[in-house]
Amino acid sequence: MAAAEREGAEPVRRPPVTAPGERLALNGMGSFEWDLDAGTVVLDEAAMDVFDLRPEEFDGTPEGVGLHIPPEDGVRLNETIAGVLESGGDTYGAYFTVQRRDGLDQWTHTSGRILRDGGGQSQRIVGIVRDATAELAHATLLRKLEAARAQQTTIVQRTTEALSRAVTVDDVTAALTGAGALERLGADGLALGLVEGGTIKIIALSGESLEVLSERRFTRLDGSLPLSHAVLTRQARFVTSLAELGGEFPLLADYLSRIRFDAAAYLPLIAQAKAIGGLVLFYRRRSEFSPEERNLCLGLAGIVAQSLQRALLFDQEREFATGLQAAMLPRRIPDITGGEIAVRYHAAWSGREVGGDWYDVISLPRDRVGIVVGDVQGHDTHAAAIMGQLRIALRAYAGEGHPPSTVLARASRFLAELDTERFATCMYAQVDLETGGVRAVRAGHLGPLIRHTDGRTGWPNVRGGLPLGLASVFEQEEFPETRLDLVPGETLVLCTDGLVEEPGTTITQGMEALAQAVRSGPQAPEALADHLSDRLWERWGSGDDVALLVLRRAPDPGTHRAPRIHQYVHQADPEGLSEARYALRQALRDWGMPELADDVELAAGELLVNALLHTDGGAVLTMEVLPEPVRRIRLWVKDRSSVWPRRRTPGEAATTGRGLLLVDALATHWGVESRGDGKAVWCEFTVGGRPRSAE
Repeated sequence: MAAAEREGAEPVRRPPVTAPGERLALNGMGSFEWDLDAGTVVLDEAAMDVFDLRPEEFDGTPEGVGLHIPPEDGVRLNETIAGVLESGGDTYGAYFTVQRRDGLDQWTHTSGRILRDGGGQSQRIVGIVRDATAELAHATLLRKLEAARAQQTTIVQRTTEALSRAVTVDDVTAALTGAGALERLGADGLALGLVEGGTIKIIALSGESLEVLSERRFTRLDGSLPLSHAVLTRQARFVTSLAELGGEFPLLADYLSRIRFDAAAYLPLIAQAKAIGGLVLFYRRRSEFSPEERNLCLGLAGIVAQSLQRALLFDQEREFATGLQAAMLPRRIPDITGGEIAVRYHAAWSGREVGGDWYDVISLPRDRVGIVVGDVQGHDTHAAAIMGQLRIALRAYAGEGHPPSTVLARASRFLAELDTERFATCMYAQVDLETGGVRAVRAGHLGPLIRHTDGRTGWPNVRGGLPLGLASVFEQEEFPETRLDLVPGETLVLCTDGLVEEPGTTITQGMEALAQAVRSGPQAPEALADHLSDRLWERWGSGDDVALLVLRRAPDPGTHRAPRIHQYVHQADPEGLSEARYALRQALRDWGMPELADDVELAAGELLVNALLHTDGGAVLTMEVLPEPVRRIRLWVKDRSSVWPRRRTPGEAATTGRGLLLVDALATHWGVESRGDGKAVWCEFTVGGRPRSAE
């Protein structure tokens, strides 16, 4: 019964073992009560301990509470409380320090509640104080950890961003060793090596004093050095004392005295389960590697390994592509008489996407030379194969001696019969370097650019037909020829569109950029070809392959006693006449015969105007000194018309017909000669000589 009664009885409520003040004290907290009217403060025992006050030294005033509080913290605490009282707030909280007797600074936190009367007037403040040192220390540690994690995240993001733009192995090394790269990696030095057979080849070094490691650019992969050991074992190694490392690796001991670093991380570069290289990150004033720092180094190694693997694959594909393309292009360029030729081919930066651009130089009968650049549609091995066949066919047709129009017509028919959907654009010209005559034809391609002897450049109007292949499909195999003249010292530039096309701009802007680069470039064809590659292909042509051909007719050297100049005047060039006159006057001044300038300039103007008005094409102007038997000036104006000029007797009201009369009056002699496919009108001037009749 007693047991049953005990089972049905209510549980016994035991009084709390500790009082409220004791519970606060056990948690490091004390309480206080501040009578604002009386100006007194009551602290319990725990609060006295938080403020590090002894009973005999505390006078019960607010000032006595702050006996061990630094003045600046006391001012800040009083301002916080005053602000709450004035604003009508009910609570406040603040952190401050207490300078304890043992010399330690204790972070302290206080929070209080304002008690007011019925009229809202503040009367008392009741609150607690506690030791917050451990709390803030933990918060500080968390902030440091968060800052370290943020820094590590930044390092990874910036490194990833820099390497994401790296395409080749050279790009990867540039991203790791360029300006700001070490700061981006959070290291003081770097060494990067690639596995090649049984060795490690150091391909990048960055950091003060690390140049000494270049003495061992090739190291056997035998574990005799820390980097090769890390690669062989595929295990990262973190070293906080390089000096101690010398005992384990004697080969390294010779370099430790010259390397100004304290710690290093030796990291294998693993890609697709294969060790492709190793990375060393060097540090100064580092005594440990935290777990987070080790993970960061391993993460960086993974990023570098993936970038290198991608770059190695790209370099291999690019080598394959350029090798295939090179096999399709001429192995050698034939030597020519009377000029120089330079050729360049640049593959696109697109891995194995082989292009269809090509160039060729063909020796022709009668000491002529054929030059060609072309572009087969597409960027793949099929385009390259078609290019190879088309180049050989065009070379064969040209070598048979056919005129340029026939060469392109037959090449178009050949491409159409290959049963492919591809077409090709082409620019072909037959050049006679002895006379300077050029017979040019176009098939949907960019025309030639000419640089004149005075540095001017121009795009002559070369008529064109449809692209090869399409011309035969549409039965329009007409490729009209355009006759040009290349005077001694002039340069002809042929290229494919990759050299003048920039994404986001028109081809006209690219053509102007090419003309400007040719104007500012060197005279020699080889140097000019390099100049154009550096200025244009490296700037915007890397997205497409480029074929470039530069031909320069040899300058006419003349002699010291018999100098000579040449000038070509285009029919559609309004500035050509004035520039030709200026060139004549300047030459006569240089040759010491300025007194002939007016007569020669006037006669040349008349002969040039006749050629440009009455023939279909431009004119070549030549002026030379004839030293024997009397030193005199001879002027030639050559055109492609076989019709000889005739002297007329115009009436008083006539506005034309006086050109040859002026030449006859000014020159000592004048005449006309046949020149193969045209004629040349000449006249001579002698200082103090008398005009004579035509010969």
